[in-house]
Amino acid sequence: MTAHDVRGTTRSAGAARMGRASFLRIAATAVAGPVLALGLFAPAAHADEVTADPAAAGAALLERIGAPADVTADGPVWSPIATGFASTPTADLPHGTTGGIGGDTVVVSDAAALREYAASDGPLTILVKGEILVGDGSMITVSDDKTIAGVGAKAGIVGGGLYIDHASNVIVRNLTFRDSYIPGDWDGKSTENDNDGIRVDASDHVWIDHNQFTRIGDGMTDLRKDSTALTVSWNVYRDHNKAIGVGWTPNVVTTLTMHHNLISNTYQRNASIDNVAYAHLYNNHVEGFGQYGTMSRSASRVLVEYSSYAHGEDAIVAKDAASQVQSRGNSFTDIRGLKQNTGPAFEASDFYSYAVDPVADVEAIVKSFAGPVGPPESIPRTVTVALDGTGDFASVGAALGAAWRVDHPVDIVIEPGIYREVVRVWPGLDDVTLRGSTGDAADVVITYDIAAGQKKFYGTGTFGHTGSPTVSVLADDVTLKDITIENAYDEAANGGSQALALRTSGDRIVLEGVRLLGNQDTFLADAGKGSRVYVTGSYIEGDVDFIYGGGTLVVEDSEIHSLDRGSSAVNGYVAAPATVPGSRGFLFVGSRFTSDAADGTVFLGRPWHPSSNPGVEPSMLVRDSWLGAHIGTPAWSDMSGWSWRDDDLVEFGNEGPGAVNAGEEVDGRPQLSDDAAAERTRETYLSGDDGWAPWR
Repeated sequence: MTAHDVRGTTRSAGAARMGRASFLRIAATAVAGPVLALGLFAPAAHADEVTADPAAAGAALLERIGAPADVTADGPVWSPIATGFASTPTADLPHGTTGGIGGDTVVVSDAAALREYAASDGPLTILVKGEILVGDGSMITVSDDKTIAGVGAKAGIVGGGLYIDHASNVIVRNLTFRDSYIPGDWDGKSTENDNDGIRVDASDHVWIDHNQFTRIGDGMTDLRKDSTALTVSWNVYRDHNKAIGVGWTPNVVTTLTMHHNLISNTYQRNASIDNVAYAHLYNNHVEGFGQYGTMSRSASRVLVEYSSYAHGEDAIVAKDAASQVQSRGNSFTDIRGLKQNTGPAFEASDFYSYAVDPVADVEAIVKSFAGPVGPPESIPRTVTVALDGTGDFASVGAALGAAWRVDHPVDIVIEPGIYREVVRVWPGLDDVTLRGSTGDAADVVITYDIAAGQKKFYGTGTFGHTGSPTVSVLADDVTLKDITIENAYDEAANGGSQALALRTSGDRIVLEGVRLLGNQDTFLADAGKGSRVYVTGSYIEGDVDFIYGGGTLVVEDSEIHSLDRGSSAVNGYVAAPATVPGSRGFLFVGSRFTSDAADGTVFLGRPWHPSSNPGVEPSMLVRDSWLGAHIGTPAWSDMSGWSWRDDDLVEFGNEGPGAVNAGEEVDGRPQLSDDAAAERTRETYLSGDDGWAPWR
């Protein structure tokens, strides 16, 4: 393997595999000292007295773990020795990070034993058998010269984590860290559990390899306070707000390698890298991130290469003027926003040897080989989410992440409560249902408070219509039922702004018995690729353009409620269609338009031409519905210089104090003819070539 071999390999992940016998022959050539034996705990020599060969000891550990023998262009998927910056030698650690080699090996199966051995003096290999329940979110302190590795099926730490504090020479491998998350604390701000999956403070030579992190109290892995010679490799991070944070120091000394990690369905910190002297990220796959992907902060120097980013916002970011990030050979799929490259940062090959896998193969490689050994994940067709700990999951986002990884429909049943989280139904997460368990939408509330006009904290524009929604449905064949979705942005305190509760861009989306709450731009029915949405038996409220977009939308048997803004002239606009070619626009049928606003102060809608696009043809029909007195004449308004009279904004067969009398011609209230109305039904809007009929 040559240093910095960016050519990679033309072989696929499957073709790159090496038989187990071949792997053992390679490992055997490095045997020069004793192999670790399974024994009782006893004091052992310090690491500087170790004579065992690290490659032989590492190979013996992999045998005990039952690690497979697969290889890629970068070498063995399960390396017997440390990689990246963790491999760099010092006078005290001439072989780089070696963990507990040279000491005894113990097996632990409970938290008390793990706590005792992890904090003990001297080198030690600690094998974790089964799942160890910590239970209160607390962290187990790890001292110098330790290897902590899982053996057997489903080895892991539940309800807690590891704290590597002022320690040197630590390896953590083949463990699952899960479920220290406090239900309802998606932001990770609870004082009851501000802990992480693994936290590293003021430590050096730490190798975190082939672990899985999910649903953690705060951050999944935090590397802090001048820690150096760190490698995070072949791990899986999924279904949580914060993945990996690095920094918490004014000093620029940290060295970090991240390679072949899978980071999926996380919101931020993928990773967040603050004041790091050298951070080398290669062959990682990051998918489904709601806020940002990888960020260089303060005076960090970051090299990101041959990694893949999919489905997210702002993939690679340089936050500050002094932040450096070099982007080389990376791929981006369905990414909105920043993919920054400030120029050369440093060359990792100046510090250690490595070879990159082709970026086109990275997703398949890491999804095949990242994480601990063990049986495949099994997700049933029905799962529950509950805030009292009785469900399969404690957050909506975590349940959706699990559903994203299976190829069968999943019914996610949500128990009553207020779920404060940002939720994304990512592309490909098809055939999923989110439904409240009681049948009453008021019992299940998904809420957050990001405004579209709110400036991102990293100073690169605003969150916009893709970053601000509380819930975004980006997949096809998704049903939302008996839930409330709210954007709780406080206009009174912070000023008016678009603030979306729901955005849909997938096809064949159903909202049944749903409440959508917000002010401006509550619901965006985005165009997507032939997006069709059917809303029935639901309630939608807002004030300005609170139903808008370029998709095909039918709202039936629902209440459309305009909030009172206190004006005696104009209190708002119900809808702003921006119908794109191939879409049918908006149809409201058999619904009620209500408000407490003054009579005649609300418009049914206005034509939206995004960025003055002349290619859209806004279309909206309100038919067979009840209109309150708040709807005035004209019922339509111009928008940004575009006259409503030039677009297809019409009514048919409405009644109520805000409607015009049947057969009466009133300027500002154009009506369809009977023949034209017969051609504009929910069937003609939604059936399409596939005969979709969600009302059956």
